[in-house]
Amino acid sequence: MKLGIVTPVLTRLPRAHAQWEETAGIDDVARIAVEAERLGYHHLTCSEHVGVPVDVAAVRGGTYWDPLATLGYVAARTATIRLVPFVLVLGYHHPLAIAKRYGTLDRVSNGRLVLGVGVGTLKEEFDLLGAPYADRGARADDAMRALRASLSDRVPEYHGEFYDFEGFLVDPCALQARVPIWVGGKTVRSLRRAVRLGDGWAPFGLRRAELAEMIETFDVPPGFELVLQNEAPFDPGAEPERVRESAERLVDAGATTVNVRFVHHSLEHYLEQLAAMRELVG
Repeated sequence: MKLGIVTPVLTRLPRAHAQWEETAGIDDVARIAVEAERLGYHHLTCSEHVGVPVDVAAVRGGTYWDPLATLGYVAARTATIRLVPFVLVLGYHHPLAIAKRYGTLDRVSNGRLVLGVGVGTLKEEFDLLGAPYADRGARADDAMRALRASLSDRVPEYHGEFYDFEGFLVDPCALQARVPIWVGGKTVRSLRRAVRLGDGWAPFGLRRAELAEMIETFDVPPGFELVLQNEAPFDPGAEPERVRESAERLVDAGATTVNVRFVHHSLEHYLEQLAAMRELVG
């Protein structure tokens, strides 16, 4: 089983983050990344929101570090751990803007980008950015096709329903010949999009039984990543057997990788939990 971390500090959700995260900074994030890498974790994540309405922030949270700047810093402090913006909302960006910015991140990190993408659901943020909302699903599909054509090509060409380009030099582009693209979401439609256009599905907010039922309805291709997340934060230091069983149930549901969230009360406690989890799953 591969393990990735839903990185603390970078996103703070109401009643779900630890108090120490409120004053933590980038050096604390770097310590977590370095330790996770040393322990053999596959990846770490950083989510995206540009602006969250104040009333919505009471539910979704209002702190979201920018993934490009944050992961660029982490890339300089690490050597092997994968970097996952999770998720970029496709409708907020032109595909070539993503290809240039995150292709550059892939190059400066020596090929460690996994591009996490999603359709988005926060209409107020779409309106703020002047992004169309009603047809965002179809636009996201077209954007994914455009990204596949452009992420690793200095002179990309694509002709689609919403995006059409050729004759532009985008240099640097990604180092990897094929950047893995994971699709976030919690609907059958997001899984269908991932199977058809991506390399993995990374759902959130679903129970294990729901995940297993959805996954069983699809013929998942070889090498496809199912990146599942624990429903409640793991506490491997205090409840090792319970955590082991929960992780095994995720694997039984189809997980190839587990996105881990921990119970933690300080930076040092978080680092201890990283080590305890790694010891549990080998």
